[in-house]
Formats: sequence, C-alpha cells, structure tokens
Amino acid sequence: MEAVEHAETLVFLHSVKDGPANQSYGLQVAALAGIPRSVTAEARRYLTELERERDALRGHLSPQQPQLSLFTAPPSAVLDTLCALDPEELSSREALDLVFKLRDAARTERGRT
Repeated sequence: MEAVEHAETLVFLHSVKDGPANQSYGLQVAALAGIPRSVTAEARRYLTELERERDALRGHLSPQQPQLSLFTAPPSAVLDTLCALDPEELSSREALDLVFKLRDAARTERGRT
C-alpha cells in the first residue's frame, strides 16, 4: 500500500504499488493502533539514536566491510562453550559445575557481577 507521512501521521493513499515500501511505518501504525504517545515517542527517540549510530558506522566502514546487523548478537564465550560441549560426556557434577561457570561468564559478558 502506498502511504505518506504527514506531521507524524500516516496517510494511506489507497493504491497498491509494486515492490517494497521505501521505509517502515511501524511507529505510525503503532499510534493508529492506540499505543500511548509516550511509548511511541520513546521508540522514536530510540530509532533516531540507532539511525545516528548506523550513519556514523557507515562512515567508518570500508566498501568490503559488511554493515553490522541490529539483530546479530555479539561474540559470546558462553555460547561458544555451549556449542562446543557434549552433554553426554559430562557427569552430573561436571554439568552442575559448568552451569555455574557459564552463569558467571554470562554475567561478566553483560557487565554484571
């Protein structure tokens, strides 16, 4: 559906166009759905910050370097450890010790102690 944004309001033009939309209208649709203005305003501030970071990052990327995804998790020693282990090779005690070790490592990765 073709739509335009006018004064932070979404206006549907009731015409269908081929191809993807030129932008996301998620915040406008959320407002139309009755999400409180305070929530959409906070989301808009967050989106602006993400876009600012993205634009700054694009200035530092070489053409061969891929753009970072907002949905890609950073490297994790905890996940690497989990992926490498064979649970069937662990005794009950080793498994319990590993759970505590991984919990502590996850807290460290998140900056919590």
